[in-house]
Amino acid sequence: MSTSLTLISNVSDSTPQRTQLRVGRLTKAHGLKGAIKLELFTDDPGRRFVPGAVFTLQVPTSSPWHGKTLELVELRWYNQHAVGFFKDVPDREAAETLAKAILWIDQDSAEQSDEEDAWYDHQLVGLAVVRDGIQVGTLARLEHLPAQDLLIVKTPAGEVMVPFVKAIVPSVDVKAGIITITPPPGLFEEIPEEPEAPAETLPEADAAASAPEAPPAP
Repeated sequence: MSTSLTLISNVSDSTPQRTQLRVGRLTKAHGLKGAIKLELFTDDPGRRFVPGAVFTLQVPTSSPWHGKTLELVELRWYNQHAVGFFKDVPDREAAETLAKAILWIDQDSAEQSDEEDAWYDHQLVGLAVVRDGIQVGTLARLEHLPAQDLLIVKTPAGEVMVPFVKAIVPSVDVKAGIITITPPPGLFEEIPEEPEAPAETLPEADAAASAPEAPPAP
């Protein structure tokens, strides 16, 4: 499975300014007591996922959890998979309503992010996107989706969506202004259409045989 990279979000709010770090995603219900499996986007779950930690939820506007926060009661590990228990999630039915929700946590504006491979959106927008040493476009914006983040790269031919995962984006150098990508074939090139087969031509003998007979001489 591809390793996701981490983005930090600026949140408009009254002073002092709040920033948020995307630290995980709820995947699916686990058991009958409201537990939910987690995909972690942090290298320090012992600090981010402690009892009482409160997360901002990124969910569709149609979700009953839209605009709400989620408080962690306990984080457990089952077969090396993180499983969370949360306040006001008493059973499996409630847990299922949170599937695919992304978890963001408040971060002190004075705290420097020590997460590996973590950036704010504004740090990346406008950077050159380079493949094999050649610039193929410029990062126009990012889109945060439940499964993963996408880089929207502006190219001369239009916008290209690039999954923001280690396998495709091995290097981000904010100081140098470069995002290095190793995209799969066809992501930045139009796949050429197969040429049409040339019309078959009849051999001369066949062509002569197929020609209409000349009318008899008078």
